[in-house]
Amino acid sequence: MANIILLGPPGAGKGTQAKRLVDSRGMVQLSTGDMLRAAKTSGTEMGRRVAEVMERGALVTDEIVIGLIDEQLTKGAAGGFIFDGFPRTLKQADALADLLAKKGLALDAVIELSVDDAALVGRIVKRAEEARLNGEPVRRDDTPEVFEVRLREYYKNTAPLIGYYYAKGALRSVDGLAEMDSVADAVSKILDKP
Repeated sequence: MANIILLGPPGAGKGTQAKRLVDSRGMVQLSTGDMLRAAKTSGTEMGRRVAEVMERGALVTDEIVIGLIDEQLTKGAAGGFIFDGFPRTLKQADALADLLAKKGLALDAVIELSVDDAALVGRIVKRAEEARLNGEPVRRDDTPEVFEVRLREYYKNTAPLIGYYYAKGALRSVDGLAEMDSVADAVSKILDKP
């Protein structure tokens, strides 16, 4: 069992690698976006709070996101948890550390998918082209203009986590632009180290 954070800019492949870990190791992917959408329709007290905030068009507070993660951690996961899209800020990283300690859990690794910005933009454009060719909807954020805004937000708010986790000795870096199988192998080697 391992609890990990997948860290990297949008388009780095965090979701792809998380899905592989779910399939191969029985880990549970905690994607904040997925959790918020599920909570909104759940009918629970937390779900009603999420729905109210989202209907106003406001950002969901750290308190609510931590509450959702707390609910998931309480359910447990035999293979461990993958934090995907969380934490996004230093404040959230501190809150996650406190929550894990409260639950008696440890963070085993923070895996940074290291990528080149220009290559990322190319990857996003290619993903949009492939969706169009396949007759699939193109994600709203799969345009170079929107992606560059997301990338700036990442560097402003989330990239400081690289130094934060490096200082704690938890950061491991993987070439996120390698072939998917090579990235998956590198992630597995990190998880399999004693």
